[in-house]
Formats: sequence, C-alpha cells, structure tokens
Amino acid sequence: MLIQPPPALPIRSDYSVAIEKAITFFEDSRDPYALLFLDVIYRRFGILEFKDALQRFDEEIFNNPLIAPTMSVFRRIADNTNQPSPSDFYEAKKQGETNIFVIPALYCDRLGLPVNYPEMLEEAAKKGEYNLTHVLLAWIWMRENGCESIVSQDFVKDVYRNNAELINSDSSVYDIELEAAAFLCLAGQSERIDNSFIEQVIANQNADGSWDSPDIEKWHSTVLGLILLMHLQHPSNSYPPMLAPTSS
Repeated sequence: MLIQPPPALPIRSDYSVAIEKAITFFEDSRDPYALLFLDVIYRRFGILEFKDALQRFDEEIFNNPLIAPTMSVFRRIADNTNQPSPSDFYEAKKQGETNIFVIPALYCDRLGLPVNYPEMLEEAAKKGEYNLTHVLLAWIWMRENGCESIVSQDFVKDVYRNNAELINSDSSVYDIELEAAAFLCLAGQSERIDNSFIEQVIANQNADGSWDSPDIEKWHSTVLGLILLMHLQHPSNSYPPMLAPTSS
C-alpha cells in the first residue's frame, strides 16, 4: 500500500514576502510624509504595525517646527477635522510646484477650487513625470471630497492612460514608475499595471525591504512599492477612502 505524504504547506506568494519585508523597513520610520501614507495603509488594509502612524507623525511635527506649517496642511490625509491656519497654506504652497494644485484638491470640499483649476491641472499634466502623477493624486482627493465634476471624464481617462504609460517593463524600477503605479492603485485602476512591471518590482526589492531610485529618498520609493503590492495582494472593487473620513 502506498503511503501518502503529508499535504504540503501553502506557499506564500512573492507579494506576501515582499510586503512583510517592506513593513519591517518602516518599523521605526520618522519621515512625516511616509507616516501619512502608512496611516493610509493602516486604514485601508489594517496593518497593525502602522496603527500609531499618525501619533508618530504628530510627534515628529512637534519636534520639527520648520516643517510644521506644510505638514499641518497635509495632516488632513489622516484627520478630516484638521484645521491649518492661512499662513500654513501659504507656506505649504511655496514648498513645491505640485503643492499649488494638490492642496486645493485636499480641501476642495471646504474651500472650493479656483475658477481656473481645470486649466491648472491640464497644464500640470502636460509637464509629465511627477506633475502628471500628482494630477492623478489631486483627482483622487477631488473625487473623495465630492469635487470631481469640475473636470471632464475624458481628461480623467487621459490622466489614467498617461500615468500607465510612465511605467515600462525593463529591468530597472524607478521611483516615478512606482509612484504612477501606486497612485493608479489608489484610484482603483490597478488593472492598467502590466504584470511584467510587477515582476521587476519584486526582483528589485533590496534585502532590507526597501526600493531605491537615484536622487530619491529610499522611504519614498518604498512606501509607493508597499502601496502597490498591498493592492495587488488584496484586490477589491471597493476600498476605504484614502482620506480619513469625518468619523475617524
């Protein structure tokens, strides 16, 4: 009589292994922007290691008054009731050209949008690269805040398509590709990401769980890679919003 071997243990997917390594990378993270995205990951996927991300963020801002004005504006990602001062908005918009159009999207339900806002987005999208990815981010926030009617669906489709075109399948994985892919996932457009790129993302992860790209801080590429893989590991037709709801 043949003796049947015991059933094999289930094999974890490469996504699970890579995700665990990336989570470990952020165990002691203190970068404020990273912490805001880690809070998104906690609320969307229940990763308990990031449960205290907002607390860590607030501690970091308290200890770094020079960055407090800008960070107080973006804190709304994790706290719907956040109330920056007018001077905070002024300082934040000086810190980068993409802030000029993403910050209005973040607060459009409270403050409305500039009359020329569609033109602002169109001009930014034409510049490509990080301007284009941040137009997609602004769209995500506009939609979640109920301000999406200000732009046409044709424009939105172009933004989706053009972000997907930033991603290629060669052996290198760049920060701009990870950003486009992560933001497409946050927008519910993960099907636009080619499998060959995902294979390269897995292959390019560093031993410490990070991804890096020339001239970009390692946390930035890594949080984007983690957002991408979390969505691939947990596909859904509906996710909790990126922005914290009023009840949070």
